[in-house]
Amino acid sequence: MRLEKHSKAWNEIKTNDSWAIFKIMGEFVNGYEKLSRIGPCVSIFGSARTKPDHKYYKLAEEVAKKIVEHGYGVITGGGPGIMEAGNKGAHIAGGTSVGLNIDLPFEQHDNPYIDSDKSLDFDYFFVRKVMFVKYSQGFVVMPGGFGTLDELFEAITLIQTNKIEKFPIILVGTEFWSGLLDWVRATLLDSFANISDKDLDLVHLVDTPDEVIDILDAFYKEFELSPNF
Repeated sequence: MRLEKHSKAWNEIKTNDSWAIFKIMGEFVNGYEKLSRIGPCVSIFGSARTKPDHKYYKLAEEVAKKIVEHGYGVITGGGPGIMEAGNKGAHIAGGTSVGLNIDLPFEQHDNPYIDSDKSLDFDYFFVRKVMFVKYSQGFVVMPGGFGTLDELFEAITLIQTNKIEKFPIILVGTEFWSGLLDWVRATLLDSFANISDKDLDLVHLVDTPDEVIDILDAFYKEFELSPNF
């Protein structure tokens, strides 16, 4: 009975998977074509739920302005909240403002501060994440939820395993991030030895836009600006 009930399932999945390859390829090609022309940019991550009157929305906007004033463009996930603040700051400062939008059943919608020719739409999270990593010269990570943590830890893992070139990963907001970093240090490093000391050097913790710029400038005095793989 079990074999009869599921006898067609795998053939149907196989056919759907084969056709999905072309859509995935299309998203990669479109992303590479558009983002290869934008120049050096810094990605700003954070919660889609942060309201415009929140201090971290305003801080993300100021960070984005500073980033543009120092010669970089800004990439965000294209949605509301911190993402909107990042694009808004870049837009106000007259810099490149990129949005990598994802099709979700709730929460995500394009914000109005993305350059009209630099708004990309994705169905697949993994394709979108490749674009963030490939074309970002640094990650600025504001307070956020699971999606923000996902981007943060994937970037650390890729750098740690030498799958991509090293670039600055900057956490903004001591009150938000210090508890996580304390746990990483006490549990992952000290108690279980699941990471090494030098892994913690990949991450910077700051509170101001000037500190973000200082880290970016110091890094790129030593290393060249280029795509990460």
